[in-house]
Amino acid sequence: MQVNRDFYLVNCPERVMPGKLIENIRTMHRVVGGMSPEAAELAVRFYRHVVEADLDPVDCITAEIVKTAENAYRDVQIAFANETALVCEDLGADVWQVRELVNKSPYRADAPTGAGVGGHCIPKDSWLLLAWGSDRLNARLMPAARAVNDGMPLHMVDLTREALQEARVALEDARVAVLGFAYLQNSDDTRNSPTIPFAEGLRRAGAEVVIHDPYVHEYSTPLAETVQGADCVVVMVRHDQYLELDLEELRVKMRHAVLVDGRNVFDKVQARTAGFTYMGVGNTL
Repeated sequence: MQVNRDFYLVNCPERVMPGKLIENIRTMHRVVGGMSPEAAELAVRFYRHVVEADLDPVDCITAEIVKTAENAYRDVQIAFANETALVCEDLGADVWQVRELVNKSPYRADAPTGAGVGGHCIPKDSWLLLAWGSDRLNARLMPAARAVNDGMPLHMVDLTREALQEARVALEDARVAVLGFAYLQNSDDTRNSPTIPFAEGLRRAGAEVVIHDPYVHEYSTPLAETVQGADCVVVMVRHDQYLELDLEELRVKMRHAVLVDGRNVFDKVQARTAGFTYMGVGNTL
């Protein structure tokens, strides 16, 4: 591995999220990689003027592995949760109830499932971690996790098709209102957003796609305009604005009351009581 400087600071990128950058610069633990122990210690002394958390000096290869492994670990956790959700859909269980009960067991912290994984770091860091390995390395777990998480937006297309079919509407004839384009709730960061492959999948199937996101300028038109006349509303991002939606008001604006929930924003029973055909990831029956 070639490094073109004597030291560099490795962050935990999953925690350096939009809106938290200044706080994290000061309070987040860091790993500092150095081409020599002296370079690493010098970097620690430099960053100590700003960083109040732990600064751990290591060699550069260790630092890079720590950085990429942290995100790869999170990716694997999310993939497990997503695959559990697919099992729940297949067997007729509610993944959110399953998750709650699993997490009652000591030392368990099952990640939430969802419509996909985005951002700058998680989608690429497993591949970066594995890229430097030799031919002897036969990695299986991390590529499998990537495949599961990359597949979730396309699974959302399938759920949308199934929900519309239940309402006797063909996907190719449907107007689908997609709520959320950023990869992260309450953020305007759209890097590797799961909504991108999801919307592309809908359009390939012939659907008309309209997108709303209060944080992304291109899609910040009034929500009422986006959902007006829609055959289906699909929630892709858990923005606070969507948590406050009134289901009755939403239903009267739509042509067909079909709701597909990729982020567990709505209660299934309440949605169906309000007259919606409802499907959620891991929670379809």
